[in-house]
Amino acid sequence: MVKEAITFQGIAGAYSEQAVRQTFGPGVESIPCDTLDAVFIAVETGDASHGMVPVENAVAGSVIRSYELLMEHDLRIHAEVILRVRHMLMAPRGTTMDEIARVRSHPQALAQCMRYLRRRGFEPEPSFDTAGAARDLSADPVPGVAVLASSLAADLYDLQILDRDIEDYAFNYTRFFVMATESPVRAPRSKTSVIFTTPHEPGALYDCMGEFSKRSINLTKIESRPRLNRPWQYVFYLDFEGHCQDPACEAAIMGLLRRSSFVKLLGSYPAATTPVPEGEVAGSNGLP
Repeated sequence: MVKEAITFQGIAGAYSEQAVRQTFGPGVESIPCDTLDAVFIAVETGDASHGMVPVENAVAGSVIRSYELLMEHDLRIHAEVILRVRHMLMAPRGTTMDEIARVRSHPQALAQCMRYLRRRGFEPEPSFDTAGAARDLSADPVPGVAVLASSLAADLYDLQILDRDIEDYAFNYTRFFVMATESPVRAPRSKTSVIFTTPHEPGALYDCMGEFSKRSINLTKIESRPRLNRPWQYVFYLDFEGHCQDPACEAAIMGLLRRSSFVKLLGSYPAATTPVPEGEVAGSNGLP
């Protein structure tokens, strides 16, 4: 029997858990895992009903291991989630901003706030995890040290937020896939994701893309990654608008099957809408 719980990589207070709560509600049971591999395994074995997996950040790019696991496992994409990543500067209660000299967090979080840190003369200190840095500072306070993490981490580890939304770019979003063993109910607005390979011959990728172009299907992402078991050969990850059962999409996938060496359907799922940052107008700064 499948356990009704959502698994994620990280510890309590991670941004992945924030995405879980945003999607499933604050009362959902969430299960932290040490690795992304463990997230997929937990869903496959029924220890969790769904897994929340980061696949892409608007500033830092794709999460490579997630895409490798999509290739290795037979789970379906159940939904996509867009989380606005809002970094908070926090420290033990009673700490003032003037006391801060060093800031700990995951290297990506530090990089996403580098202009802020330099402007204030704070020394960045890399840590293994945003929420982990918050947990450790709460358990063992160090004078002059603050961390970058989520507001959820501040609540969980009883840290005082000294400054909010300190990321250098307001369009700092992370895209997640919700993974499950079954396909979701068909939505009015869908996306589809596939993985495919092409024959090693001139025009092969062009011909594959033509199956979508001639049917006016909009591609939202294409990315190549090396095949782990075949040196100098590549797999392509493709997202496009529409459901695999739409006539045009179904015909395009059939055409792709004829022209490619390998095709794997990752799923058709409800398409997410990018949330608009406070003070912004929908459609500005490239936001849909």
